[in-house]
Amino acid sequence: MPEAASLGNPPSQRHSVFVRVTHWITALAFLALLVTGVEILISHPRFYWGETGNSLTPPLFQIPIPASRASVPTGYGYVLPDQNGWSRYLHFQSAWAIVLTGLCYSLYGVWTRHFRNNLLPAKPDRSLRAFLAVLASHLRRKPAAADDALSYNVLQRAAYLSVIFVLFPLVIWTGLAMSPAFNSAIPAGVNLLGGRQSARTLHFFISGFLLLFLAVHIAMVMLTGFRIRMRAMIIGTVPGPRERL
Repeated sequence: MPEAASLGNPPSQRHSVFVRVTHWITALAFLALLVTGVEILISHPRFYWGETGNSLTPPLFQIPIPASRASVPTGYGYVLPDQNGWSRYLHFQSAWAIVLTGLCYSLYGVWTRHFRNNLLPAKPDRSLRAFLAVLASHLRRKPAAADDALSYNVLQRAAYLSVIFVLFPLVIWTGLAMSPAFNSAIPAGVNLLGGRQSARTLHFFISGFLLLFLAVHIAMVMLTGFRIRMRAMIIGTVPGPRERL
């Protein structure tokens, strides 16, 4: 007996144009921040706590890499090429691109209830048991459910909300706190962090958490269906389920 034919339903809408545009702007800006941040780090791979810190100050810790400035003691007998000039300009511009994009996205998310409808976990999922169940299924590499491309699980929702409302505001705050202009205008914003050098150290660790989120995010996209996830974030739709005739 011949196999029954199947008929595909129309594609389902997954992401709005606004969400897709802000996502890719943020992705490009974050990539620029990552590259330029590494270049800035290489110019002085030592971290301090408090208001001041320089090559003559004992560091809180240091990254064991050569510096791009001969005046920075690293223990290496050579220096790397100095790219600190252009990297600081691009880092500053990319940071403002993320700030403005994030502000627009936040207003959109509140106005359209995007956060409530798509990111806030449902009441049955707001428990440690539900969280651990999803985590265990990923650790066992359990195949993704058919409707996973149409929604986020509780683990993804918690991660996205943490990035949007915790990590991004903190990385912006600590970034601004390193600016002398911000320090003069709003000294309390710097003092709460313990000083400009403390802000730089915190900025480094928060950026590391964001980088970890990016790695996990890419891994999740690969595990739950790379092609369908990329299609959803590029053209906004996912293929509809196929019905057997």
